[in-house]
Amino acid sequence: MAGGAVPHGSADVSRVEAPVTLKAYMMCAFAAFGGIFFGYDSGYISGVMGMNYFIHQIEGPDATVLLSSHKSLITSILSAGTFFGALIAGDVADWVGRRTTIIGGCVVFLVGVVLQVASAGLGLLVAGRLVAGFGVGAVSAILILYMSEIAPRKVRGALVSGYQFCVTVGLLLASAIDYATQDRNDSGSYRIPIAIQLLWAIILGTGLFFLPESPRFFVKKGKLDKAAGTLARLRGQPIESELIQDELAEIIANHEYELSVAPDGGYWSTWGNCFRGSIWEGSSNLRRTILGTSLQMMQQWTGVNFVFYFGTTFFQDLGTISNPFLISLITTLVNVCSTPISFWSMERIGRRPLLLWGALGMVICQFIVAIIGTITSSPAAVQAMIAFICIYIFFFASTWGPGAWVVIGEIYPLPMRARGVALSTASNWLWNCIIAVITPYMVDQDKGNLGAKVFYIWGGLCTLCFVYSYFLIPETKGLTLEQVDRMLEETTPRTSAKWVPHSTYAADMGFTSKAAVHHVQHAQKEEV
Repeated sequence: MAGGAVPHGSADVSRVEAPVTLKAYMMCAFAAFGGIFFGYDSGYISGVMGMNYFIHQIEGPDATVLLSSHKSLITSILSAGTFFGALIAGDVADWVGRRTTIIGGCVVFLVGVVLQVASAGLGLLVAGRLVAGFGVGAVSAILILYMSEIAPRKVRGALVSGYQFCVTVGLLLASAIDYATQDRNDSGSYRIPIAIQLLWAIILGTGLFFLPESPRFFVKKGKLDKAAGTLARLRGQPIESELIQDELAEIIANHEYELSVAPDGGYWSTWGNCFRGSIWEGSSNLRRTILGTSLQMMQQWTGVNFVFYFGTTFFQDLGTISNPFLISLITTLVNVCSTPISFWSMERIGRRPLLLWGALGMVICQFIVAIIGTITSSPAAVQAMIAFICIYIFFFASTWGPGAWVVIGEIYPLPMRARGVALSTASNWLWNCIIAVITPYMVDQDKGNLGAKVFYIWGGLCTLCFVYSYFLIPETKGLTLEQVDRMLEETTPRTSAKWVPHSTYAADMGFTSKAAVHHVQHAQKEEV
């Protein structure tokens, strides 16, 4: 059917799917474990840069703080590596598979951590964080892709939110270990927090050897027998089950439809497909790419990484806090405890409402912090600021933190999904890097000296996040990845929540479950 359109008078389609098994939950939960070393690697540096021994190691024995330029470089260089790591991973994931790409990212990350542990000065530390960044970028991009492709639709949002929860756990562990080693007067003060990262990468990389590859990757590669086998394993059903064959038929039909619209014309043509179509066409690849990359940009514009990257030194500059390491630990604990709320709300309330109300909540908290910091710096005022910073983190952790990752894993069609998610993740890390570079120059006392007034900037940007969510974020709750394609073709973001499936790609193309079985059996015979 031209353009994939289906008459609105078509019969409603309520597809029966295989029940969600404990095995499916456990597979996705383990894959989400990768978020721990993403969060840990992002979080440990905040405390390390406030340690006296580390400051003396970098700046000399008489220094009391890091230079703003060094603080900016050490923090941002990781994000520079992750930007390129995410982009490269999109190609690798379409070439060798999602699972293999994640394992490779773990290996690269291990090399970077070893370099950091061996460092005794600025040069090797920066080089190690750059190399580790390549690994983190690859893992952060492809884990979201992998989880979105293997998770059952009914719990996809909750399971992908588990990735963000693991990020928060990583941040908390980093703060706790920084807190425990801050007073050591030897290189263990910073080497111990750095070295512990080796454990997270080894656990994830080893465990992934026992998990299946994405069935959608096998469909993309034309290996339909392996796709059917993997899907059966993921859903806990026999390969001949009608439930498995129906789901496989829809994946195959959707992929063939997308290829009929934009045939694979080689490497550069495939990248070009990410930018095909009109920005005004809701289902065009260009519109989806802009949506995914801008959504990740907006997540960084919320300013939350200012708290996690520079929280310790920011709280030190407030002057009335006796233990800024403890306050940083408390903010990360709020982050951890708030994120699991999204496991329930992402599927019950939906992506769009959460992003809208989350942005509004952050706006209110940030402007309150900025106003209090402008008027007074008394101990009571600082305590109030810390309280509202914690409430702000609650709103982020339960909405924008997981929500942005969930949406980018759902909006891209299969032929460009790996590259689309890679571009979106690269956007996250690009803006992460930009914020890490410029923030010290905005807030440090010897530079812009904005202090708490920086929350005026974050509040203004979160206002844009609210407007952005209202006009551009579609509702994808409860839909298969293939149904999301159809929904984007037929609705606008503001009407998307009312859309219900009324046909399938398989039915429109005459591609039945029997045809899927035939394809699998034919492929199996050819292998024999």
